[in-house]
Amino acid sequence: MPRLVRLLWLIVLSWVAAGPAAAQEMRGHGGPVRALAVTADGRTAISGSFDSSAILWSIETGAAIQVLRFHDGAVNAVAALPDGRFVTAGEDGRIALWQAGRPEPVRVIEGHAGPIAALAVSPDGLRIASASWDGTARVASIATGEAEVVAGHKGPLNAVAFMPDGRSLVTGGHDQTLRITPLGGGGARSVDIGVSVNALVVAADGEIAAAGADGRVHRVSSGGVTQGEIVASETPLVALALSPDGRRLAAAGIRGSVALIERQAGYPGGRVERLLVGPGLPVWSVAFRPGGQELLTGGGDRLVRRWDAASGEHIGPVAMSRPEDPLARYNGDRGAEVFRACVACHTLDADGANRAGPSLHGVIGRRIGSAPGYSYSPAFRTLDIVWSKDTIARLFEIGPTAYTPGTKMPEQTIADPDDRAALVDFIARVTARP
Repeated sequence: MPRLVRLLWLIVLSWVAAGPAAAQEMRGHGGPVRALAVTADGRTAISGSFDSSAILWSIETGAAIQVLRFHDGAVNAVAALPDGRFVTAGEDGRIALWQAGRPEPVRVIEGHAGPIAALAVSPDGLRIASASWDGTARVASIATGEAEVVAGHKGPLNAVAFMPDGRSLVTGGHDQTLRITPLGGGGARSVDIGVSVNALVVAADGEIAAAGADGRVHRVSSGGVTQGEIVASETPLVALALSPDGRRLAAAGIRGSVALIERQAGYPGGRVERLLVGPGLPVWSVAFRPGGQELLTGGGDRLVRRWDAASGEHIGPVAMSRPEDPLARYNGDRGAEVFRACVACHTLDADGANRAGPSLHGVIGRRIGSAPGYSYSPAFRTLDIVWSKDTIARLFEIGPTAYTPGTKMPEQTIADPDDRAALVDFIARVTARP
């Protein structure tokens, strides 16, 4: 599993609501809340989760309006369109267009060869941009699905946004650069950030803000000139939002806190106004409501929460509790410690459910793509592999992309052969059928 997911399970505090029936915490996802967006009227939110679903919410009541199920894998990105429709995208590389109340997408846009990590809606509301781990962005017509491919990065993309005039696209990713690319042709401008870019937004004045793996928000002018940086966290930032009035940024990270940053002129790069202090779990997604006085966050505790952006206070009472550690009974086992990077997506026991990945109970001797009840990518189902200690070791030696092409599994390797052997032995031992 990726490094961020490893930290998700190393930090194990979770929040439990103690509020009234009209809850200010939105409960319903079975996995971390990876993406958030809010409609222009501020009444409805859409969330996407590692559990492969998206949910439409009434923000005021905290009630789920509709659960949207379509994607094969985690829903990594969501967007609300000006006409009241919604867009979702995920690990399966597909974009789904939804009309509230309809159980199936009204349009599916395909073309990416890898997971989609981010979406952006054009200023005119007619196009959707997607950033993918296949190293490209695509700008598609919402009406027809026809797309322009934007290339140039050397590695997976995590972030995408339109410039205010809609004529250029900004992208960022693992190659530590931002690229500003004119749509329809023209040379791109590349800005070296120096760290992986995990999220980005563009303000109405054209300034770009990028959330970095160094815990800083990097600010770049519309012309590609570095303007400054703000230290928002001691650990990587994974989500970024801009208030509708452009005055504030919300930068969220893997430690569970959200930095509210003032963009007011006079501060080179901006300043942190306050921190919204969470429970210690990653905050994977953030979104402002219209007006900018309220912020929604989604995190590793599977909840969507509401915050007063002016005071920094959580809306509604909160109590703290510590959840059960699924690996506690294996304390001291080296293989279990390596497996902590996998536990967010996989269960081990006979009664364990599928998560973002299938249950591993009985995996040794099981043909690839055959775990009951799990929705595999089409390419995965065609592979001729039977899981054994040797094949699992090979998976982590050369990485999922090389060993299982078409997989939804995040790219990763375990370089240390002792760690690899410990992980394989642990999986074989604890997932064996009686």
